[in-house]
Amino acid sequence: MGTELSTQTPPGQPSFWRRLPVVHQLHQSVGIQRGMLVAGLVLTALFLLTAMFAPWLSPYGYAQLRDADGPFGAQQPPNPEHLLGTTVGGYDVLSRTIWGAQTGLGVIVIAVVLSIFAGVALGLVSGYLGGWLDRLLVVVCDAIYAFPTLLLAIVVSIAISGGQSSLWGGILAAAVAITVVFIPQYFRVIRAETVRIKSEAYVESAKVVGTGNVRIMFRHVLRNATRTLPLIFTLNASEAIFTLAGLGFLGFGIEPTSAAEWGVDLKAALSDVSSGIWWTSIPPGLAILLTVLGVTLVGESLNDLADPRLRGRRAVGAASGTVAETSVVPGGTLTAGPGGLAGLENEGRS
Repeated sequence: MGTELSTQTPPGQPSFWRRLPVVHQLHQSVGIQRGMLVAGLVLTALFLLTAMFAPWLSPYGYAQLRDADGPFGAQQPPNPEHLLGTTVGGYDVLSRTIWGAQTGLGVIVIAVVLSIFAGVALGLVSGYLGGWLDRLLVVVCDAIYAFPTLLLAIVVSIAISGGQSSLWGGILAAAVAITVVFIPQYFRVIRAETVRIKSEAYVESAKVVGTGNVRIMFRHVLRNATRTLPLIFTLNASEAIFTLAGLGFLGFGIEPTSAAEWGVDLKAALSDVSSGIWWTSIPPGLAILLTVLGVTLVGESLNDLADPRLRGRRAVGAASGTVAETSVVPGGTLTAGPGGLAGLENEGRS
């Protein structure tokens, strides 16, 4: 009889699903912390699904002005044909709002990915090698970091595209502008971690056995210096939405005929607000608010769960039906079992 490989999880070890990043954090969270994380994940998932399925969810194209019955008409109130009405330019508000999620997601992905690669590479080299290169990079990144974020994005956007461009030109211009703003954040975090890690015993041991600097940087230092990157990623994603909307609102965004962008739609709706036309400004403004709120809640919840001082964990015993609480405290872990603290006290006396 042949032997069979067991696929069961060993006792005391979490299952595969509980070790997944998001599921693991959900299992760790308790109370209001779990509520914030769940709310953030729901809003973020809604944004991602809307962006990915925009062509199927949107009743019209982002630049469509007419259908088989004729032109849509400008500033039409909500009706069965246009559930959120039409804009001053004659566009369907619901369609523009849905397509705007796709534009925002494209900018987030390009900007954050570019800034992560550039910031991590510069921070790793600067922190590990040190010397004049480290001092130069620190001065440059501090100067960029001290510059107003939106103003720097405007300058870069004008330098790249002249302030107005097509769909991919505008997305790339906004992404590069946001990348320049985000690079110093990743640089400072990775550099600080690299300076700390390179003095650890295992790094010194790798040097003693003759391991090269490149291998040490990428195999030993980088793997331990990037643990906080998911937290920074989520917070920067929400800031990217704000920066993109700010560029569009100030007139440096993507042209309405090239793509839908929430900041551009808010700017076009400014004159409608004073006339009592609310349906052209509330949908894109609410989309910005909910997207930023969702991503920020996820980032803040992950940040709390990554801090041992703020993390608590509650495990329910399935067999005995008792509740055990584990909290990380300075100096060790205190676990209250079936007997509670009194049980621990009696056990200590005996």
